[in-house]
Amino acid sequence: MEKIDIKSLSFTELEEKLKELSLPKFRAKQIYSWLRKGVESFDEMSNLPKSLREILYNIFDIRGVKIKKRLESRVDNTVKYLYELYDGECIESVVMQYHHGYTVCISTQVGCRMGCSFCASGIDGLIRNLSASEMLAQVEMAGKDNGVRISNVVLMGMGEPLDNFENVVRFLQLVSDEEGVNIGLRHISVSTSGLVPKIYDLMETGYPVTLSISLHAPTNEIRNKIMKVNHAYPVETLLKACSEYTKNTRRRISFEYALISGVNDTDECADILAKKLKGMLCHLNLIPANPVKENSFSRPNDNKVQRFCELMKSKGINTTVRRTLGGDIDASCGQLRRKSKEEGS
Repeated sequence: MEKIDIKSLSFTELEEKLKELSLPKFRAKQIYSWLRKGVESFDEMSNLPKSLREILYNIFDIRGVKIKKRLESRVDNTVKYLYELYDGECIESVVMQYHHGYTVCISTQVGCRMGCSFCASGIDGLIRNLSASEMLAQVEMAGKDNGVRISNVVLMGMGEPLDNFENVVRFLQLVSDEEGVNIGLRHISVSTSGLVPKIYDLMETGYPVTLSISLHAPTNEIRNKIMKVNHAYPVETLLKACSEYTKNTRRRISFEYALISGVNDTDECADILAKKLKGMLCHLNLIPANPVKENSFSRPNDNKVQRFCELMKSKGINTTVRRTLGGDIDASCGQLRRKSKEEGS
């Protein structure tokens, strides 16, 4: 019989499982407390009788993450992790320090099926989805290893979060649980490359998370070339869903826009984009594209980035340029995992 992934259970579900085993109710709180501390085995639960730990071991499985590589930036204290999972697969996560606290960017899949041409995460395709517990473990390990409280979470690492919808929703329930990590949903951002039906599904949950859209182009002609998902859900369809999302949730959408030299960084692109976003409750986050050796894309120079930003602002669009963090440690999605695979480490 396959063991139960205990860290993917809510507190109430854990209580019910222990009740089925005729165990006293107070044990659930003890076990849940240990799990939220990021223990890797039942043997670490020192206030539980050995006989109970053996019962738990035979029925449940603790799926955490193990640090395979840890890189710390000498520039801004950003920490990049390569984590190994229970089955030997690897994922990436990044801890960033801001004036408001510590943010962790987590992965939701091993690899990615979206195939965006500027991203290293999907070069090898999708290997598998992460469980809610494996997402939660990234948050817990980030706080534990750095000795800090994580205040914000962004689901913007490896993978397409809305392509792993059920596990992501379960993660949101667990990470915001007052008995657990207790990070408010308003402090969590969920990104998507544009899976329109799932945007509506997320809207229906009523969760007050920030929706972040990987837009990266103002027209179907350009977006079709760099993002395969656009063939299924064109720009107009995507932006209509975004407009519905903001109207129903009253939450501002963040549009991510990776500026690629000679592709989507022209004045004409800025003009088209501004017209399409005008009137929507949104913020535009410009990201100078990171070079990926598997493609020929390059980032525009700083003057070009600043011009694009100023053009958008002049047209009434709330726009900022993302602060570059961890540039000296391959902190962009998928780079560390691919490097590790190539080195055979």
